[in-house]
Amino acid sequence: MEEKNLSEQESLQIIQQMINTAKQEQKDDGVGWIIWGWLLFFASIFTWLNIQYHWFKDIALFWNVFGICVALYWIYRIIIYARGRSREKVKTYTADLFAKLNSGFFIFLLLIIFSMNIPVRGVPPAKGFMLLTGLYGFWILVYGTALNFKPSIVCAYITWAIAFAGLFIYKIDPTEGGEFKLVMLVHALAVLVGYIIPGHLANKEFKKLHRKDKQSV
Repeated sequence: MEEKNLSEQESLQIIQQMINTAKQEQKDDGVGWIIWGWLLFFASIFTWLNIQYHWFKDIALFWNVFGICVALYWIYRIIIYARGRSREKVKTYTADLFAKLNSGFFIFLLLIIFSMNIPVRGVPPAKGFMLLTGLYGFWILVYGTALNFKPSIVCAYITWAIAFAGLFIYKIDPTEGGEFKLVMLVHALAVLVGYIIPGHLANKEFKKLHRKDKQSV
């Protein structure tokens, strides 16, 4: 086949497409952060309400529901991935990095959750949630660094500070489930700072950039 010589206009279009792709790689719409953050936040708040007002005997009910929802979501994602694998586009370096990071994050997440559910010598739930909060901070820091998004980087360190503070909650509330109730509030605060606020900021910046790209076309 003969090679087709590109015109000047076609060359400029290709360059513009490459620039736009690079821009999209460096920006995240924040929707994933917002959804994940609000789900964690509401699970924490409803667990606190459940302990406070004795709605259900199982204080972990809302977390069990959350876990089932997450499991169903990942089963759905696996099925979609398996069906569309043959049509998958070439991954960019950033997309490949995030895919591996997400896998590592959820494996570590499961490890902490399983350690919290070991009956005898497992990690106490109150401490386990602070370990989860520390893991959130690591994930947020890597994403913020990769995307050069400073709010996430700052919020990652604040999330770690909250996690460290949460480790020192010792029977401040002597009532049944009182310590865990306080941990839920600390966890909700960490999620608000680490996921929800940066997520909405990223979404706002993404929309602003998207409008500028449309105007420049």
